[in-house]
Amino acid sequence: MMEPLGRRVVAVLCASVIALVASGRASAFTRQDLMLHMDDGVDLAATLYEPNGAPPPQGFPAIVLFHGLGASRQQLDLIAQRWADTFAVLSFDARGHGQSGGLVSVDGPREIADTRAVYAWLAARPEVDSQAIGGWGISLGGGALLRSLVEGVPWKALEVANTWSNLYSALAPQNLTKSGAIYALTSGVKLDPAVQAIEQDALRSRNLDALRQFAAQRSSLSMLSRVTTPVYLFQGRRDFVFDLAQAKAAYRALAGPKKLYLGDFGHSPSTFPGPDIDAVLAEGKAWFEHWLLHAPMPPIRYPIHVSPDPWTGKARAFKTLPPTRNVKVVFRGRNSFSARGKAQRTAGRLRTRLEVFGSASVRVQAKLSGGWARVVAVLTAKPRRGKTIVVSEGGINTSGVSGKHTLTIRLIDDATVIPKGSTLTLTLASSSLAQDPGNLLYLDPTMPAGAKVSLGPAQLALPVLRKPVSR
Repeated sequence: MMEPLGRRVVAVLCASVIALVASGRASAFTRQDLMLHMDDGVDLAATLYEPNGAPPPQGFPAIVLFHGLGASRQQLDLIAQRWADTFAVLSFDARGHGQSGGLVSVDGPREIADTRAVYAWLAARPEVDSQAIGGWGISLGGGALLRSLVEGVPWKALEVANTWSNLYSALAPQNLTKSGAIYALTSGVKLDPAVQAIEQDALRSRNLDALRQFAAQRSSLSMLSRVTTPVYLFQGRRDFVFDLAQAKAAYRALAGPKKLYLGDFGHSPSTFPGPDIDAVLAEGKAWFEHWLLHAPMPPIRYPIHVSPDPWTGKARAFKTLPPTRNVKVVFRGRNSFSARGKAQRTAGRLRTRLEVFGSASVRVQAKLSGGWARVVAVLTAKPRRGKTIVVSEGGINTSGVSGKHTLTIRLIDDATVIPKGSTLTLTLASSSLAQDPGNLLYLDPTMPAGAKVSLGPAQLALPVLRKPVSR
């Protein structure tokens, strides 16, 4: 049951109900623009789509759409209009976004209170079935949905895309923040003072306990084992912000009906939507039709779908994550350098095509001195023809460490095709900029003047699919 809200949620019509026109014909739904008033006085701009005609006796099943950080509800119009002939669909600008007021605290308690209020407002509408409300969210929106679910908002079914289950491990793996990604995500966003207070710490990988506490309040993974709500996870094959590990961990933890789709979309270096958007939306609609409308659905025997790259029109289905094997590559050489230097080593050409699937790791002997604070590894592949591919990258925080150590750097968990005949290059430095000035994932840090690192040979363990999905 929904706990009492103790809040006033009022809808004010901002535009009359109008019929949409698509492809030269009247659509099967109507829409109205609204303002939803939160209990702290902040207004959230929203749009409600509803199927034409009278609602069924129990009311329309409904879906709430949650956009990503720095985006707005208009960017979800494609999804709303695809589904609004069957469901009532509510999209809204999160606080600090679009036409809404307020400031962004990145799915903190205030945004979860908003989520609860938006759910309650929709459930109270007489034409909506209060027992059949689902949620769809991307990135920031997906994080809000998962967190609200573990905090008791009674969603009937969820779908989340390109999001996190553990915010700290997503943005600060091995205690080194993806500073460039954090900068890109927060730039131009109206941040709450609580976020502003830790922004520089997040960019500089310092005050890590405070960052962990901030992230824990916005994460769901530790509580997902209690969740029996049906959840469909959509995650990008090549998403360097929220990688495959975030969805894999959530999938393993969930106790209820669940599916996992690994697709051709995501944050940089991918985009959303991707070439498989029609398949993604068809999968999503079928999921909601089953759990909100009780439409028949075959037993979930093959719950994991992996799309090929490039997209060929159909994803491969698996009972479990497809098996992998490790390819070992040694990058020989020794390098010593200061803050602006780098080690860049190239191995021989690959004799076969590989499809990376999982988190690669780099093991390297290092001697650190003078306060050397981080080591970043970027793995690239140069095909015989075409552009260089960034296969994966990662880094490790070495603040407070000196002397000789064996470092193991875990790279982003992704799925990347490496063509036959490619040469692999490993770049080791203090930032991803050393590999390419356009690679902004790990920004260049401020190092002490006397900081220095010496690196020996590096060993790469590269997980690849035993049977490739992509042709």
